[in-house]
Amino acid sequence: MPLPLRRNALSAAAVSGLLLRRALFTTAASRPQWAMTVRMDLHLIKSSSTLTASFDLAEPPRASRLAVPDNRVDLRFLPGPDGKYMGFVPGDVRAVSEDGFLLLNFMDLNLTAQETGPDVFRFVCNPLSGELFRLPDMFGTRKSVRYIYPGLLTETRRGNGHGPPERYAVAEALPKTEPSRFFSLRRFLSETGEWEKLTGLRSPLPPARQMKVDHEAVACGDRLWWVDVSWGVLSVDPFSDRPELCFVELPEGMPGKEHAASDPEQRILARYRRVGVSEGRLRYAEVSQREPFLLRSFALDGNDGGGGWTLEHEVALSPLWANGGYPWLPMEEGLDGTPRIGVFDPMNASIMLLTVGKYVVTVDMDRGKVLASAVVCQDQDHIIISCPHASLQSFLLPPWLGSTRIPPAGKRGNPKNKTLADVLIRSN
Repeated sequence: MPLPLRRNALSAAAVSGLLLRRALFTTAASRPQWAMTVRMDLHLIKSSSTLTASFDLAEPPRASRLAVPDNRVDLRFLPGPDGKYMGFVPGDVRAVSEDGFLLLNFMDLNLTAQETGPDVFRFVCNPLSGELFRLPDMFGTRKSVRYIYPGLLTETRRGNGHGPPERYAVAEALPKTEPSRFFSLRRFLSETGEWEKLTGLRSPLPPARQMKVDHEAVACGDRLWWVDVSWGVLSVDPFSDRPELCFVELPEGMPGKEHAASDPEQRILARYRRVGVSEGRLRYAEVSQREPFLLRSFALDGNDGGGGWTLEHEVALSPLWANGGYPWLPMEEGLDGTPRIGVFDPMNASIMLLTVGKYVVTVDMDRGKVLASAVVCQDQDHIIISCPHASLQSFLLPPWLGSTRIPPAGKRGNPKNKTLADVLIRSN
């Protein structure tokens, strides 16, 4: 496969060079079929006119990088002459859809003494075209930081369900109170262009235990899935007029499932367990924390929330790289050499990407072979090493993505959300 075209996503000059580049000049033959990002490696860059995001595409196991122009976020502290922010505005890729759209999240942590929390800004993004749609403030306020794990689900109504999406939903399910037999659902539907709150969703969970969501929401089939890595997954169809919650326990035989994990235990488990999508099916993977580092992956039987798990792969990792001369062996002093779950290859269910220290390692579980390795993202490898949760996000890059618009939300023709391509075409 040809090497993808590289760009520096963190410079203003690169942003200027993105005018229509992704939509018009990036073809399926010249780029990977999927990409991977470091979840918290999302930046604001100084720009007065550019409206589109900058996407620095790399072929896995290297991480692609994404940056958003600062004029899309209402900041209280603007960057100084050197382009660096005096305040703190962290961003992350909060969720991905099955067809390559991203849900981005920024928090303005420059608080005054009277404020109770940071301002939150959310975007739906097409990474190839750079198009951004800023979601309206949730129920009229930007103080919505408690909504930590919203998911992004798209839908195509045409025959086979494949192709550019025609609508999308951003949603999060939360227990009404603790303890409670009911959940509430906060959702944004592109068709209405507004947030709404649905209450009274009956909980499918036993009353003696509550979920501790510690994992990004996963979009699969016609549902969004929220994960408690010590227990199971909760799902709902956010488009439904009468949404119903379903719960599926994770596979048996894992230590820690017999009781609710403490918060420190939960954070540790999130390094070694992950739910994702590959070949269109929901999958779960886990790796043991001791030699020989047993890696197992399972597939859910059906994506409607009513099936069980089937073991698909089981492989011991230590023999794969023993005496192999791999760059992550021996580990640098002070670093933990225990492999962690990275992401599923969304195109091939036998391929798993793991993180070992600052390296991302691609393993073929069918063949029991290491395929590739790379330092994750130059100056961002410290995020992988220090973050207690899964830090990588994978997403598909279908052939039509670069030329596809984000489905319009609510009222048509909102000038705030036009892409730079629209502005140029109309001005010409």
